[in-house]
Amino acid sequence: MNKLQLADYIVFFIYFVAIAGYGYYIYHRKKATSTSAKEFFLAEGSLTWWAIGASLIASNISAEHFIGMSGSGFALGLAISTYEWMAAATLIIVAVFFIPLYLKNKIYTMPQFLSRRYNDKVSTIMAVFWLLVYVFVNLTSIIYLGALAITSITPISFEWCIAGLCIFALVVTLGGMKVIGYTDVVQVLVLIVGGLITTYLALSLLADKFGYDGDIWKGLGVLRKEAPTHFHMIFDKSNAYYKDLPGLSVLIGGMWINNLAYWGCNQYITQRALGADLKTARKGILFAAFLKLLVPVIAVLPGIVMYVLHKNGMFQEEMKNAAGVLKPDQAYPTLMNLLPAGLKGVAFAALTAAIVASLAGKANSISTIFSLDIYKKFFNKSATEKQLVIVGKWAVVIAMLLAALVTPALKSLDQAYQFIQEYVGFISPGVLAIFLMGFFWKRTTAAAALTGTLLTIPISTILKFLPVWTNGAFPDYPFLDRMSITFVLIVAIMIVISLSKPKTAPTGEEIEIDTSMFRVSPGFVVGSVIICGILTALYTVFW
Repeated sequence: MNKLQLADYIVFFIYFVAIAGYGYYIYHRKKATSTSAKEFFLAEGSLTWWAIGASLIASNISAEHFIGMSGSGFALGLAISTYEWMAAATLIIVAVFFIPLYLKNKIYTMPQFLSRRYNDKVSTIMAVFWLLVYVFVNLTSIIYLGALAITSITPISFEWCIAGLCIFALVVTLGGMKVIGYTDVVQVLVLIVGGLITTYLALSLLADKFGYDGDIWKGLGVLRKEAPTHFHMIFDKSNAYYKDLPGLSVLIGGMWINNLAYWGCNQYITQRALGADLKTARKGILFAAFLKLLVPVIAVLPGIVMYVLHKNGMFQEEMKNAAGVLKPDQAYPTLMNLLPAGLKGVAFAALTAAIVASLAGKANSISTIFSLDIYKKFFNKSATEKQLVIVGKWAVVIAMLLAALVTPALKSLDQAYQFIQEYVGFISPGVLAIFLMGFFWKRTTAAAALTGTLLTIPISTILKFLPVWTNGAFPDYPFLDRMSITFVLIVAIMIVISLSKPKTAPTGEEIEIDTSMFRVSPGFVVGSVIICGILTALYTVFW
């Protein structure tokens, strides 16, 4: 029944008031103002480790997880969790090697690093790439999946859902990074609690279906028994979804490129830690890594449960789209509709929290890059702090409006999560290559970086469409493998170009590296070992 009850509206209203009220309090605490650019964009020095960690997860987890990842769980199974679990390992590497470099060199935006290490041309091209991807891939997919879910549990139209989500996100975003960071703590608590409630209901429903009177532990046993193919983390080539998750590439190939580019070279993510000191930033990132381990429980398991229930005759019509075609992304919304009054409101609030937090984080990063790396550099070099904040706020509004207008075009998608991963992956290999080469090889030239920047999309495009253009004469590689090939090619090209220039050739400013900054505390080591141990156990059990 696609209708919220009075109790659901009350729960959602309490959530909305709590977020708005807490955000207002944070905004005015210690007489914070929105006229300081660093305060607005980075919340400089004011986010605690737990706020950084919670904000990383709240901004990362969105409708693409609740809806898209559950849909992929329905279709692929537990293997889709590799994006989350490998991210936990990646976050450790980012905390040890990437964040110290940014903080030591006072880097506030990713284009700023490229401008300092190479030149303005490389920086500007990548800034434009990032803005386009953030607006037309990330924002649109988050809004689309959120609106899809909300229309499935409420009588609100798809278009009004889009408008409501955008307005709610604007309210949070226009308060600046401090408001985003601290409200994200509440958001992540809401989305985890709401997600766990939905997972509990799914397992209880499954246990009831098989005569175990709602015992969720028995339900987990039924899940393994009824869907054994959905509990393999590593696919072989005979698997129908090998192209989505190509075997060992999820451990040693493209998944690392995907995650390192996302978590280490992405304004949207690194921005949360760039305003903190190193110790606080590392604690926050490690906290986020622990939270990442939990995401498949609230996002993937419900999708697998729905697969088993659907296989056993339930929800045959609910899982179809208007054209009568099975649509995996309907798994989570269908499940949410089964929640009793009150609890459905909690799940609705959790979903909204995930969407709004992600939209706010993305929008703030868009405003940061546009204001500091486009507007100040090319339109008004003498812009005041107040002017930068005003421009940043307008950038947020315009970006959200553009995304809202494009969103309806995504209605034809089957598994939106895979769409997002694949098309963001068109620029990830080049981004990671120019960052890593800029970090760790002094000979890397601006010409090499510019070439890598310009080639990443063409190479990715050629590898994707060449099998079609050649009628199958060229191998049709899985997109994670295409990312590996693109990365290796770009690194090789950058090395050749750099070596072709004299050693005295200008390569921008050198990035200051002090090996002592890579040392970590005993507590960080213990936490990292625990995470790696958990990951080893998970991949061993579910290989």
